[in-house]
Amino acid sequence: MIENFCSRLFSLTQLGRMVAVVIVGSLITLDCQAHDVAKEMADAANTLLKSLDDEQQASIQFEFADELRKDWQFIPMERKGLGLKSMKPHQRGLAMSLVQSALSHRGFSTTMQIMSLEQVLRELEKNPVKRDPEKYHLFLFGEPSTDSNWGWRIEGHHLSISITVAMTEDGQQVMVHPSFFGSNPAEVRGGPMDGLRVLGDLEDKARELVKKLSVEQKKSAIIETKVPRDVINGPGTQAQLLSPGIAASKLDSSQQALLKELVDLYVGKFRAELMKHDLAKIDEAGFDKISFAWIGKIQKGQPHYFRVQGASFVLEYDNTQNKANHVHVVWRDLQNDFGQDTLERHYELQHSNE
Repeated sequence: MIENFCSRLFSLTQLGRMVAVVIVGSLITLDCQAHDVAKEMADAANTLLKSLDDEQQASIQFEFADELRKDWQFIPMERKGLGLKSMKPHQRGLAMSLVQSALSHRGFSTTMQIMSLEQVLRELEKNPVKRDPEKYHLFLFGEPSTDSNWGWRIEGHHLSISITVAMTEDGQQVMVHPSFFGSNPAEVRGGPMDGLRVLGDLEDKARELVKKLSVEQKKSAIIETKVPRDVINGPGTQAQLLSPGIAASKLDSSQQALLKELVDLYVGKFRAELMKHDLAKIDEAGFDKISFAWIGKIQKGQPHYFRVQGASFVLEYDNTQNKANHVHVVWRDLQNDFGQDTLERHYELQHSNE
């Protein structure tokens, strides 16, 4: 009971802090950890599996070592895995319960809104085959459990979230990268969803920051005028640092606050327990070493691109296609995409104990 309650307190806590909660006059101290989420994920995945028939199970399950685990994509295409369209209504609910186990309330809302934009595109393009809000697929890699390495992914047009659950000395650790969110249109212009900007908060915060830079600061931060057509650390690439822009150490306190808010907007799409390792690495390296870069025009509605990066991560945002009304956002971990670094340490530990 307490473990389940703890898993639901993520929206009330700050990362890694103890939470004091009064229940029926008693003071109970809870320490919400990623391994609690790992158990919740395993339970959700196994509940979904039990609801599936043999054919569905064969579609959704893959070996943990399968190359498909690292072959993520975000374009509309035919995919392996088990599609929401191939599930019965109650199975879709269980599938989304698994997806929700990784996300904050805001992140889950973002995910559902991205899916809903397929209906907007269907109506705009009159293409019901290519554009389908149910054309999203789930993949399970390995056996969901609390004592082994396994993972899962939700993927479709403009959405790819790769989850790795890896064994460590302290139990299981959950990694949420690479992760990708996209939005087309970036701003819905007309119809019942008129005005919806699924990822507009990121764009607005970054533009607020770049506008607050002095003339001299902009010389460092605005690194080019020609915008890239897409994010650079996309599918099929090894995560890498790029031209840095301006370091946080060169920003004043109000500008640094905006940069922190920008990072928090993306990090906040996931449950706090799952991002504390990422944030700890940023703190360890020093927030002042994070850099911010902008490419393109500053005015809203013009093609633009920005990125935030540090020693351990790179966050990219691109809005250049469809007359700057088509957004791609990606977060990559430079050492631990797909849990690579954590898995290697686990295997080394196993061999040292043999």
